[in-house]
Order: sequence, then C-alpha cells, then structure tokens
Amino acid sequence: MVGQGVLRECLLESSVEHVLSINRSPSGQQNAKLTEIIHKDFFDFSAVESQFAGYDACFYCAGPSAAGMTENDYFHATYDMTLAAAQALARVNPAVTFIYISGAGTDRTEKGRTMWARVKGKTENALLRLPFKAAYMFRPGIIQPLHGIQSRTNGYRIFYAMTKPVLPLLRWLLPQYVTTTELLGRAMIRVAQSGYPKRILETRDINQASLA
Repeated sequence: MVGQGVLRECLLESSVEHVLSINRSPSGQQNAKLTEIIHKDFFDFSAVESQFAGYDACFYCAGPSAAGMTENDYFHATYDMTLAAAQALARVNPAVTFIYISGAGTDRTEKGRTMWARVKGKTENALLRLPFKAAYMFRPGIIQPLHGIQSRTNGYRIFYAMTKPVLPLLRWLLPQYVTTTELLGRAMIRVAQSGYPKRILETRDINQASLA
C-alpha cells in the first residue's frame, strides 16, 4: 500500500526525473519516466544491482505484516530481506539517500516484549550503520489510503473500509498518529531532496515534512 502511494507521488512530482521500480509482479503503471524490473528473489539482488547506479534515493517499502508469523520467519522477511537490498545498494551506489518504511512503536533497543518492534528496531539500527549518504527511518502509524490505493493484506483492507468515514477527522484531530499515502509519498521525496533534522521520523514529522 505504501509503495503504491510513493510511486504515485514520484510519477506526479516534476522534480523527479526518473523512477526505477523493482517489484515481484507488474504494477500496471505506465509512465515515460518509469522503468520497472520484475525480480522474484528479494533476498538476492546480484542479477539486477548494476541497475542501482546513478539514482539519488531509494524508497524501501517492502515487508510483511507480522500477524501469524513466527519471530524467525518475520526476521527473515523483514531484516534479512531489507538488508539484502540495502547492502547491494551500498555496494553499487553508496551516495544514495535510503528511506525505510518502519512503523510506529519500533523498538531500537531490540530488547522489548513486542516481537515485530524488536525486529524492526534491529533493521533500523543495521540500516543506519550502512555507508549511505544519509538514511532515514519513517515510522507511520495509521495510514489513510487515497486515490484508490488498497493494501494487499486482508486485515488492513477490512480495517480501512470500516474506518474510512472517520479517518479524515482523525487525521485532523490527531496528526501525530494519522497520515495518508499521499502525504507519506510527498514526505519521502522532500526528505530525499532536502534532508531532515531527525533520522527517525514519526507520524507528526512525516506530515510536517510533506509540506516542506
């Protein structure tokens, strides 16, 4: 869901000259500045990593929900998969700005009781140690999908369908907890272009950065 929103904003943003999208399946998007690579193995990017050269930013939006997963499986699909992409990028294009979609409540001590928060925290810590030009961790809370965008996770789709009438009001009342796919995409672009005073951006920071 986040990836769809970010891609939309990148294609609409006039200052973005070219977008390389690496997916497991076709996005269905057609745009003159979009190049799409279908790559099935997100644990090994050696076959495509040469394509990473020359880009200014990487927006990493992949990752599963932890619901129903063991810690080992979630670790593999979150930490191992993210680092496979990030390390390949660091080898080919270390001058890039890397932006990672994490989550509100992430635990960078790596010692808390919540499994997904520990794993996300370990992932954030590892990314911040890589030799990129800069790395930013985005921690959105509730994300309102706009412009027909839908989550691929059934539980999230049900949640957003049920809360659709009240999410705009909640976003106005609670900007520290609620953002949108549009604001999130815009914030990622702005932070990649101009930086941000914090390396960890919570929802309020994301909403503020989107307006810069």
